[in-house]
Amino acid sequence: MRTTAGMGVVPVVLTAWVVGLGACTGGDDPVPLVTSQGGIRVPEGFPDPVIPANNPATPDKIELGRYLFYDERLSGNGTQSCGTCHLQELAFTDGLTVAEGSTGQLHARNSNGLTNVAYNSTLTWANPTLTELEVQILLPLFGDAPVELGATDAVLELLADDADMVGRFDTVFPDEGITWDTVVAALATFNRAMISGDSPFDQFAYGNDAEALSAAELRGMELFYSETLECHHCHGGFNFSEATTHADSVFDSELFHNTGLYNLDGEGAYPNNNPGVFDITGNPEDMGRFRPPSLRNVELTAPYMHDGSIETLEEVLDTYARGGRLIETGAFAGDGAESPLKSGLVAGFSLSDAERSDLIAFLGSLTDQRFLTDAALSDPTP
Repeated sequence: MRTTAGMGVVPVVLTAWVVGLGACTGGDDPVPLVTSQGGIRVPEGFPDPVIPANNPATPDKIELGRYLFYDERLSGNGTQSCGTCHLQELAFTDGLTVAEGSTGQLHARNSNGLTNVAYNSTLTWANPTLTELEVQILLPLFGDAPVELGATDAVLELLADDADMVGRFDTVFPDEGITWDTVVAALATFNRAMISGDSPFDQFAYGNDAEALSAAELRGMELFYSETLECHHCHGGFNFSEATTHADSVFDSELFHNTGLYNLDGEGAYPNNNPGVFDITGNPEDMGRFRPPSLRNVELTAPYMHDGSIETLEEVLDTYARGGRLIETGAFAGDGAESPLKSGLVAGFSLSDAERSDLIAFLGSLTDQRFLTDAALSDPTP
């Protein structure tokens, strides 16, 4: 531990991160958003996201993507939009245990939050091959196992009958017009613009505002970055997830972990409908491995874990403190702490009630109120 001027007592790992990436702004002003590439606003001190050369960002394309994101005509039956399962006030999650598609089919997994999705090294919970938003967006549009939006070519016809939409597409894609390629390109660009970096933590770390975090939040931060709890090993860096990449990355990070959530057979088995990366690779060692999500805005994204099976942050801490979850009865009975496939980083720890409260307080300091209300990310026709 060491003291950094203006920042109180800060773990060395955090100090190095702030020095390496951060540029301070001064006073009590919020961390400014600066235009990065093509109108995508990046908080000062953040690296630029990766933007494909064949889909450059422009302000008009971001705005077109915003209109499409909230347009229920993108679903086959006109009942859902992307925004139905990704609510801005919940940091672009939906608050449900598992997602529900436009036809009422339930998914096996909890809706991924879209906070800083531009920085995710892989997309979805457990597919190491999905690394591009332009490819991932095809799944909610056209996937049928289960149906999400259930889009058909009738969607393009509806958009083509809307003079306002025609004008927007002509501005952004003058030589292409309304096609699935241009719809997906605009949606991906808007998703990349969903960048959050103005939480109290950011004001403390980047804004040089020593008063941005309370005493309890500062104590919780100490715990978060301690080697006793190991939180920062899976949820580190500016995005609070090691599964992060950016324009200046020097290596690819595709981290997935088994956190001991299940152990159905004593050998580490997970439920058949949610085996993690194993579902893609068939490698037994990948059973139960999932991508660590960003913890930004985490207090708003309950329920937690890939299947929404933990309702509160307090319960999440209980699971990690125990070193894995114990399910005593039922179809999923088993002791995750005894799983031979569990990550060694989930070793368990002890917390007093006061320390638990401090750690929860720190996680709350990652909530970015500007992100939750930013009109540039909101429904343009509420």
